Amino acid sequence: MKPYYNRKQLAEAFRKTGIRKGSVVFTHSNVGYFGFPEEGRESGTVLETIFGAFQDVITEEGTLVVPTFTLSFCKGLTFDPKNSGSFCGIFSEMLRQYPGAYRSDNPLFSVAAFGGKGKQLIEDLSEECFGKDSFWDRFLQVDGVVCNLNLDAGSTFIHYVEKCLEVPYRYDKLFTGTTVKNGIETKTGAVFFCQDMSNPGTVAAFEPFDDLAKKKGLVRSASVGRGGITVITASDTVDIIKKEIKKNPGLLTMAGKEGKRVVLSREFDISERVSSLDKHSSMATIIEKLWKLPREVLSDGYDKAIFSLKNVMDMKIHAYPTGEHCWTWIVPEKWTCEEAYLETLEGERILDQKDNPLHCVSYSLPFSGKVTKEELFAHLYTHPFLSDAIPYIYKPYERVWGLTCSKDTKDSLTDEEYKVEIKTKFSQGALKVGEIVVPGKTKDTFVICAHLCHTYMTNDDLAGVAVALDVMRKLKAMEERHYTYRLLIVPETIGSVAWLSHNEELISSIKGGLFIEMVGRNAPHSLQLSFNGDTQMDKVMVDTLKSFDPEGWVGPFRGVIQNDEKQFNAPGVRIPMLSLSRVDSPGSATWPYPEYHSDKDDMSNIFPERLEATRDLVLEMLKNIENGLNTEDDLIAKNDLNVEGDLSVEGDLYVVNKFKGEVFCSRHGIHIDFYSNPEGNKKLFDIIYLIDGTRTVADIASECSLSMKECRDVLARFEDKGLIYFSNIPIGK
Repeated sequence: MKPYYNRKQLAEAFRKTGIRKGSVVFTHSNVGYFGFPEEGRESGTVLETIFGAFQDVITEEGTLVVPTFTLSFCKGLTFDPKNSGSFCGIFSEMLRQYPGAYRSDNPLFSVAAFGGKGKQLIEDLSEECFGKDSFWDRFLQVDGVVCNLNLDAGSTFIHYVEKCLEVPYRYDKLFTGTTVKNGIETKTGAVFFCQDMSNPGTVAAFEPFDDLAKKKGLVRSASVGRGGITVITASDTVDIIKKEIKKNPGLLTMAGKEGKRVVLSREFDISERVSSLDKHSSMATIIEKLWKLPREVLSDGYDKAIFSLKNVMDMKIHAYPTGEHCWTWIVPEKWTCEEAYLETLEGERILDQKDNPLHCVSYSLPFSGKVTKEELFAHLYTHPFLSDAIPYIYKPYERVWGLTCSKDTKDSLTDEEYKVEIKTKFSQGALKVGEIVVPGKTKDTFVICAHLCHTYMTNDDLAGVAVALDVMRKLKAMEERHYTYRLLIVPETIGSVAWLSHNEELISSIKGGLFIEMVGRNAPHSLQLSFNGDTQMDKVMVDTLKSFDPEGWVGPFRGVIQNDEKQFNAPGVRIPMLSLSRVDSPGSATWPYPEYHSDKDDMSNIFPERLEATRDLVLEMLKNIENGLNTEDDLIAKNDLNVEGDLSVEGDLYVVNKFKGEVFCSRHGIHIDFYSNPEGNKKLFDIIYLIDGTRTVADIASECSLSMKECRDVLARFEDKGLIYFSNIPIGK
């Protein structure tokens, strides 16, 4: 084969393979394998020869698209569409910078497009890299053609086909970071349909697809220089994979290429039960046996805990797989910490995750290497006011590594350099929710909820789990009940969202609920009201608290301690769920309590008599609710969506939610961090909880003590993400 080629030869090859005037062409390329253009070896000549050949064939009516992938958020980098370089080769990098080219703003899998449909293909894309309304979705809709230069027929478009088919060996994962748009840095998110990096069998392998496509005569090829081009239509790619993957589910994986079955990690992540718990275990025993388990949101430790609790009281355990969409949320990966430590360069161990699992930030990335003291301190977290406590730090949606220690330990570090070793693994798993139902005379339901997922702590929230279980044992022993009682044991937030989103048909029958947490402490009860605050459920529980615990106190919704009750009270759900705890007043310097989110929240902070008192208080509340409570007017009916309006008009438009539950703000780039900006975080969620179609823009601004401009600015971001619309009439009234 000749090591030289020219524009005319290349154009003839394109025509030979079916590319024509008006075609929309996507190309992966290895242009160096062609050899050199006869016109010269300069990089600019390469671009003009190849780009010119495409233009000669597809003309100005056609569109050429190249991958300009960066994986910026995967690498913890800011993505700037104008300046972030492509790692997809010289041709894509040159075309990205060509005058008149458009580039998409996907921070992982951006593309650059030139020609007739360029803008239409890349403008206002979904945040899902391979989902509906992604570039690949639009590419299929315009009957695009994959034309690879010196490569086989495989392409990134195949991942879009896998997403359409929801293949089980890949899953959606959220990556967050910063993008630059019009010179302004903006937080945003991108959803990647990715493989399980811990499972080599799921690595992509497109050679079997290429072989099949060629055998079926659907790949057209032509020689150019010492290389060649390979062409297949997007529709043919879809048809082949749809048919063949039924016969061979691993067709596009390394396991399938090797003739093996794809084995999924989540098939094996149900761990053994802890046999030391049984139906007679006391509340204190339940806490004592489980509190040291590494109970991350998705983890072997959490699974051990939930299956141990099944020994106490039989329950149904729901499993929601990694990548599952639950309203606006996405179930995260399973996380495993195999090893994490910090030591001096001489090998003196300063802290070790084996001694205390809190030493490793939950969902930390792996890291190994020598770091300066300054870099270490940027990744080393301490408790805000307890100098000898090891804090609990959780960063599931930030691509960072991290360790924790006491402030005393951190203050003692004086060396200029240290060695960090963090061995963590992310893999497919399944989020577990435990459910116990004690039926009553009616289907009217009361939900009790508690979360199980905080490693190496007792009050937050094994105490709530233990009390809730004992309440259910007592309820089951009653001769008869009017209400049906349902206990949900969940990983915090995502567990409640997952259960609610998969059980929407039950929402209308749930008349109220109670979230229980942090109740083993030696402190009075604190009762947080529901969103409405004046429902029959609120009135009965407040009255019961006042008579049962004179020292107990009451606070407004989101004004005492915030947890899963928010998901039940959220727009689109509006179940009046209250929260019962034993936290200090929000005005306290050590709110919610001194040992919160630290290793000091241990068994010394659990008082069995306090657990028993909380159990008895809850039972008294339920007894009073059983006695003729009428909740018919407590639930707000949600009507169908109505005529949409425009934010540009005055503040008398009603703001209507297209979302249900609390919005997954990190996914949409509208999150405001509580720790760095608590006031901003509060105002953001103040607004979110008022968006239900019953309030105007002016109403929301007034209730949140915001100016109209401040309120409009926030609402505009929600509208931009397709989360709300505006109506001339109220919805749900």
